[in-house]
Amino acid sequence: MASSRVVRVRSRSEADDGVAAELRRGVGRIQAEMEVTPDFPDEVEQAARAAAAAPRLPGLDRTDLELVTIDPPSARDLDQALHLERDGDGYVVHYAIADVAAFVSPGDPVDVEAHLRGETLYGADGKVPLHPTVLSEEAASLLPDQDRPALLWTITCDETGEGIDVTVERALVRSRAQLDYEGAQRQIDEGSAPETLQLLRELGELRLHREAARGGLSLPLPEQRVEVDGDRVDLEFRSMLPVEEWNAQISLLTGFAAASLMVYARVGLLRTLPPPDPRDVKRLHRTARALGIEWPAEQLYPDFIRALDTEKPQQAAMVVACTRLLRGSGYVAFDGEVPGDPQHAALASEYAHVTAPLRRLGDRYAGEVCLALCSGDDVPEWVTGQLHDLPKLLQQSGQRSRRYEREVLDLVEAALLRGRVGDRFPGVVVDADDDDPRRGTVTIADPAIEAPVRSSGDLPVGEDVTVELVAADVAERRIAFQLV
Repeated sequence: MASSRVVRVRSRSEADDGVAAELRRGVGRIQAEMEVTPDFPDEVEQAARAAAAAPRLPGLDRTDLELVTIDPPSARDLDQALHLERDGDGYVVHYAIADVAAFVSPGDPVDVEAHLRGETLYGADGKVPLHPTVLSEEAASLLPDQDRPALLWTITCDETGEGIDVTVERALVRSRAQLDYEGAQRQIDEGSAPETLQLLRELGELRLHREAARGGLSLPLPEQRVEVDGDRVDLEFRSMLPVEEWNAQISLLTGFAAASLMVYARVGLLRTLPPPDPRDVKRLHRTARALGIEWPAEQLYPDFIRALDTEKPQQAAMVVACTRLLRGSGYVAFDGEVPGDPQHAALASEYAHVTAPLRRLGDRYAGEVCLALCSGDDVPEWVTGQLHDLPKLLQQSGQRSRRYEREVLDLVEAALLRGRVGDRFPGVVVDADDDDPRRGTVTIADPAIEAPVRSSGDLPVGEDVTVELVAADVAERRIAFQLV
């Protein structure tokens, strides 16, 4: 289930001035306030360069596999490469994951810094990476036509798309091509795609059907684009292409396989999520009403979300609003006894993060557990020694990531609405503060945003309202509405 909102700023002017430059400065202020930076201490950079020059290469050579990566066109931190083939009526998935542990040793400067950061932060047109770019975007990244150490997952699926066998081992791999989503989708639609992409569509569709059947849900989270033209700012949504959802299903398949290995062996690190709070579901019903989207009371939220068309701006905004259902997500570590409720409620299954170690610290640890379990070896001491401290560390880094995303989005929305102070908008009050019912949140449809609202009396939660924009301050990253 997707969770991160990607906001990209694109300027139609080549000049480094105006709103685009203002937004970049605003992101810089956010980083300073949060004490995060894309830069690394000198000793970390030096250690990363040394590691990049001398990786620990595996003995198994699988450069024969014609792997490809599928990512946004500008991506350089390539965690995953895939190759699919038929196996009778079923499928064999080869999924190569960047082997960060081939470069980073426990307790070295890069490892210590990664534990401070926890995960890569994304926002606007920049990021705060987990690892120095000499590793994350160069030596450890699964770039095309380069031999790379990897954790190679081999997953056999039957004709229904159900995984029936899995193994993971260290191997040397070589990606043949770096595909972007639009190019891969075009090849599939035109019928010119190689077998791997054709089978990705087949297996991806099967996995989506299985997900729906078990009551699971993965959010097709649209990318939010900020188009800047001089002083004009527009917020748009780029919907996920089908190939992105199929590609995500391979990552989920691997996460399910990893969790199965861990639960069976009673040692590991799982990603968890409790069932959604009914109040959050009711709030989303009000958001749907504000955005003009019909949601029958008897329709369960997974079925409602699956029916949304992210090519329509209001429905794309609804998908973004549904990230509220991810509140309470976390990690649980165990060694000797499986926790009482290890499920990820949205996915309706046990699940582990193992496919993005360049961007998430926990994936490196979970991957090492699975390697040991498949080889019959003991889980390394550097993993078990940190295992029970990781959930808290990863929870903190996740909170930091969500705050960073929220601050960047607040900045962008303030720039979007700055010239419209005094304008009135139709909307729906989606909630009110428990301590002060005169304050709460309103959702408006155009532009599709949520924002604070206040009133002289109690807010009419769930009702259609007209609100006036009373503040849009870019420097303070604040917008506010007043009930009319």
